[in-house]
Amino acid sequence: MTDLTKLSMAEMRDGLRAKTFTSAELTDAHITAMEGARELNAFVVETPEKARAMAAESDKHLAAGIPRGDLEGIPLGIKDLFCTEGVQTTAGSHILEGFTPPYESTITQNLWNDGAVMLGKLNMDEFAMGSSNETSYFGPVKNPWRATGSNFDFVPGGSSGGSAAAVSGFLAPGATGTDTGGSIRQPAAVTGIVGIKPTYGRCSRWGVVAFASSLDQAGPLTRTVRDSAIMLKSMAGHDAKDSTSLQVDVPDFEKALTGDIRGLRIGVPKEYRMDGMPEAIEKLWQQGIEWMKAAGAEIKEISLPHTKYALPAYYIVAPAEASSNLARYDGVKFGQRVEGDDITAMYENSRAAGFGHEVQRRVMIGTYVLSAGYYDAYYLKAQKVRTLIKQDFEKVWGEVDAILTPTTPTPAFGIGEKSSDPLEMYLNDIFTVTANMSGLPAISVPAGLSEDGLPLGLQIIGKALDEETVFRAGGVIEEAAQFTAQPSKWWS
Repeated sequence: MTDLTKLSMAEMRDGLRAKTFTSAELTDAHITAMEGARELNAFVVETPEKARAMAAESDKHLAAGIPRGDLEGIPLGIKDLFCTEGVQTTAGSHILEGFTPPYESTITQNLWNDGAVMLGKLNMDEFAMGSSNETSYFGPVKNPWRATGSNFDFVPGGSSGGSAAAVSGFLAPGATGTDTGGSIRQPAAVTGIVGIKPTYGRCSRWGVVAFASSLDQAGPLTRTVRDSAIMLKSMAGHDAKDSTSLQVDVPDFEKALTGDIRGLRIGVPKEYRMDGMPEAIEKLWQQGIEWMKAAGAEIKEISLPHTKYALPAYYIVAPAEASSNLARYDGVKFGQRVEGDDITAMYENSRAAGFGHEVQRRVMIGTYVLSAGYYDAYYLKAQKVRTLIKQDFEKVWGEVDAILTPTTPTPAFGIGEKSSDPLEMYLNDIFTVTANMSGLPAISVPAGLSEDGLPLGLQIIGKALDEETVFRAGGVIEEAAQFTAQPSKWWS
């Protein structure tokens, strides 16, 4: 029998409906893979009993010929930032260890309504703050990929590192992620899979633990562009419980995958050509341009002049919002509590013990830039820069339909290699933060390997609410790249 874990979600959907296999068989295959890959540390909580019960329910719907949706019977992993009723949700933090939500996030509920099966909760950088999944209270996640001839452990990117590792390592065909500055696209790129951040407001944030509310957006991580289109359709939709949720129809994203981009105008921003960019990244980008040309697209160099200010502006806006959002974790109503002589001491003790170093660093930065005397100099200025970045994109949309860039400045790096240097770590988001600052949709598609045999990705950025063009262009890159490489299974 075919290894069920190696099928795409589209193939699983077709096989389940053709009764080639059952959801129970599919789910058991993934549970076995998940339990045999604990060395990767991708899952924080495994829910095999729940998965089997949900699979049994799906098999009833499939047997009756009335699937609830495209995801009927398909097992998924859920990033531990999404509240799941009755299943621990920690955001990768000690301060929330043991917290079991009495409610379901809108996005996960949408997935269950379409028949998806939950395998468990996936590891992540604490409160989604990180680019390597090394800030998690539950320890770092290991990238399933290793460099050629090496047994050294690499990071899977972050903050959705557990999601990326699970999908790349064939523990789940798809997983939810969140993207505040690149936390879906960057891990997708360094683990050789597909990740899309949709337009801000396309997916509900209700029931998703907040990091930076004006930047956070949920999206899927999958192994193919088609699978991302299928999964995003289920995740997206208006939600009255989220004031930033857009009241727009959700297209059938899968239908956008026509493979035809003739006449599409693709922008190549000159500001993304960085000094010291690795030759492999530059070469891959040029290859992507050639693929687009060969498919009939028109390539045009564009300018996004305020790109160089995006990263510093992001690292003012995001920590400022984080310091506000994380004020609620004080040891009073839920999560960890460390007693003190009075209530102030209890707050201080609980937060000092509950938050890791990176979260503490960002909360302090955020509190500083919002404080009297510094608000205008830092936070207000960063918001003005954000407006200029957004205007840069608005100006070029008259000339181009989508933009092609690398996803990351380097392939995956070693665990522990950059964790002592926050500034170097923050530079991993240099190509991704502009889409968050502007609220635009962007996808990362695996497109090649580094000299050491590690995955590299190309990114397509599109107009607001034009995920269809992003998927269409991403599908062309996928078809041209023919990226079939897989990590060698070294874990047991």
